Amino acid sequence: MTSGIHHITLIARKVQANIDFYVGFLGMRLVKRTGGYEDANQLHLFYGDAEGSPGSLVTFLMWEDGGRGRVGHGQPSEIAFAIRPESIGFWLTRALQFNIATSGPAQEFGEPVLRLKDPDGVIVKLVGTEAVSGAPPWSTRDIPAEDAIRRLRGATILTEKPEESVRFLTSHFGYTETGATDAIRRLTSTSGDTIDVRNATGFWTSAPGTGTIDHIAFRAPDRAAVERVHDDLKRDGAGAINAHDRKYFYSLYVREPGGSLYELASDVPGFTVDEPKETLGTELFVPAHFSAAREEMLLAMPQFALPGEPRLTERDLPFVHRFYHPDVLDDRTFMLLHGSGANETQLLHLAHQVDREATLVGIRGRSNEEGTPRWFRRYSPTTFDQKDVRSEAEAFAAFVEGARDGYRIDLEKTVFIGYSNGANLLVALMLLHPGLIRNVVLMRSMLVLDDVPPPDLSGTKVLLLTGKHDSYGDFAPRLARTGTDLTSVELDMGHEIGAPDIEAIQQWLQDKGL
Repeated sequence: MTSGIHHITLIARKVQANIDFYVGFLGMRLVKRTGGYEDANQLHLFYGDAEGSPGSLVTFLMWEDGGRGRVGHGQPSEIAFAIRPESIGFWLTRALQFNIATSGPAQEFGEPVLRLKDPDGVIVKLVGTEAVSGAPPWSTRDIPAEDAIRRLRGATILTEKPEESVRFLTSHFGYTETGATDAIRRLTSTSGDTIDVRNATGFWTSAPGTGTIDHIAFRAPDRAAVERVHDDLKRDGAGAINAHDRKYFYSLYVREPGGSLYELASDVPGFTVDEPKETLGTELFVPAHFSAAREEMLLAMPQFALPGEPRLTERDLPFVHRFYHPDVLDDRTFMLLHGSGANETQLLHLAHQVDREATLVGIRGRSNEEGTPRWFRRYSPTTFDQKDVRSEAEAFAAFVEGARDGYRIDLEKTVFIGYSNGANLLVALMLLHPGLIRNVVLMRSMLVLDDVPPPDLSGTKVLLLTGKHDSYGDFAPRLARTGTDLTSVELDMGHEIGAPDIEAIQQWLQDKGL
């Protein structure tokens, strides 16, 4: 049976920084981009050698601006790539050019090792070794083939049960113990790659999140081999085992006794099943069971540029935000503020249906008092922390001004669309900072500020969309005395939003010449 690492999967917080490191700095090839199999809105990227072959692959689940994890026992802690021993100097020089801190080279099990960290803080080792071989490496304009990353050298796992962790790997995944130090036991596969089992007794436990390694996938030649190991694991009482057809490989998932998640993935059919080798990684593929929601998935996934492609430089602004640029652009921008418990992707599909050529900017509220994003604290469904409302409105005003200047956004052609809690912040923003935003759509909004004298909002166009059956309808903001160009539409709906809102917004944009 083939043994060794098939791929290693990590979780990243920023897709563009991840691309710039693994493709731009390390020179790996982007060999596949897909939607997530469990999460329809999750981008999954695969990097590897020239052919995307098993043993060369690292993959990333993109939790854009997601919560950070914690490295601890019950989890892998390091990944290692193989380079030629003579290439250590090349990579030291390249790290200096890219302003990436390194330590080493130091000897580990008789091999020179450079240590560095990726943008999420994951330890990445470059190991000078001839112990692994495989398909041709992927070379780039500034990384010649002789210095390129060849494939994976291995990984390190942290465990409080080193004896049991070692036994699990040697019994089920074809590894043999080949070396040891005081804290590490080295296991080697028939492919030549290694798993270092580090005794982490007394260390803190791991927590999933960005900046962590989700799992290590080992190799099996085909589905039949995966199923045989599945039977062996069941006989040995290995616990919960999940099997899945991932299109490019058939795999099972199981946790080893120390807590790390392992996958066993077949070498076949591979990534060329739906994309020729020459164009690997150029098209986004969506799992078949999500095909009906393909458009929504594409809108929710973060966009990125490969090295050398045009890109939008992200600005450091007070709120997490996400751009969506359609292939064909008009001069309209929608700024989108989600409802309670959602995030910056909630209104992307609705806004795209309003205008498929508009630039979309989804923004995330900063209040997490109730465990999910909101725009400000509340005491009850209809009473709010007045100080926090004012503070967040002030911060959002700074965001608007920063986005205007940093991204060169024309606010006269920008429409702010808020739903529920997001619409409530827009109402507060208009009352506290009159004139800053000129075109506003409020869906299921309410007045959350107490004792605010009506300002002069002349020149501000507002579309107020209320639901006939909305239990919050009685709390809708009264803006008639502010001088706004107000259009109020009652829809035969409750607090939910949908197609009637889209039609009403389109008609309003047409009527107002926006």
